[in-house]
Amino acid sequence: MSRDRTISVSQDVQAVQVARLYYVQGLTTNAIAAELGLSRPKVSRLLSHARRRGLVEIRIHDPEGQAQELEARLKSRYPFLNVQVVGVPQGSAEDVWLDRTAAAAAAALGELLRPGMTVGLAWGTTMSAVSHALLPRPVPELTFVQLNGSANAADFMSGFVTDTILRFARNFTAGAQLFPVPTFFDDPDTKRAMWRERSVRHVLELQENADLLIYSVGSHTASIPSHVYSAGYLDSGDMAVLAAEGAVGDIGTVFYRADGSDAGLSLNARASGPPLELIRDASDSLCVVSGLGKAAALQAALEGRLMRRLIVDEMTARAVLDRGDARGEGPVPG
Repeated sequence: MSRDRTISVSQDVQAVQVARLYYVQGLTTNAIAAELGLSRPKVSRLLSHARRRGLVEIRIHDPEGQAQELEARLKSRYPFLNVQVVGVPQGSAEDVWLDRTAAAAAAALGELLRPGMTVGLAWGTTMSAVSHALLPRPVPELTFVQLNGSANAADFMSGFVTDTILRFARNFTAGAQLFPVPTFFDDPDTKRAMWRERSVRHVLELQENADLLIYSVGSHTASIPSHVYSAGYLDSGDMAVLAAEGAVGDIGTVFYRADGSDAGLSLNARASGPPLELIRDASDSLCVVSGLGKAAALQAALEGRLMRRLIVDEMTARAVLDRGDARGEGPVPG
């Protein structure tokens, strides 16, 4: 072997070693130089050599390009929908998807919220994530009203629900109307009686006249559990009834089936959340969803036209579309 050939092979071997440390292990050029006893410029030259010789192949996966394709497919299937699909890093975990989706929703709210609005807000894991991603911006005469009750022994202690609602209000220097009733009543008659109370009627009227509703969909199969399922609101008997009656998800603790319908779901008679007719007929609504475990619940909500706007991560969006393709579904009428 000639001397030049020997030098070339040796340089290739060293370039691969440097490339592995840089691209696979994530070391900086300074760290690689220190580890291998090389100068930083030498490390940079070896990385360039690795790319030039084809020892390293760089591929760019454009999440925005994929996201735009998914948006177009969702709009084609659901013509009534205004949708934003959020790109996420390939191979990333679902908590990363939730963070990215929550940040996108927080940014969107900065544009949607206007002075004098009343905004209905359904609490939950996703809305908590959105509340932490908000960018402070005072909006005059803005009011947030809680859409579903939060009376539960565990949450009285944790403050999860009230903290979420108040975080939204403080961020926008807005008012907050809490809804201190049970999430689920023990007896439907108790709910009907309480719904006649003047103080409760005041909250219900704010909900009914809200300019914008903000919520997610709940699912007991999500890997990041919906709060209503993880915080002890439902027992095993409740879950068995929901399964037997065909419920696949909920919005604001009001349950629905795979076609978006809710008639005959017995637990809804005890639920404190808004009727799905209110969700469906709202002048504007924003649903924020992340996680493959919510794909069935999101698809069902879309089939039932239970949102006007949607912000969703690309993996969940693709899962919803794949489910529809498998069932041979066409566009939902606008």
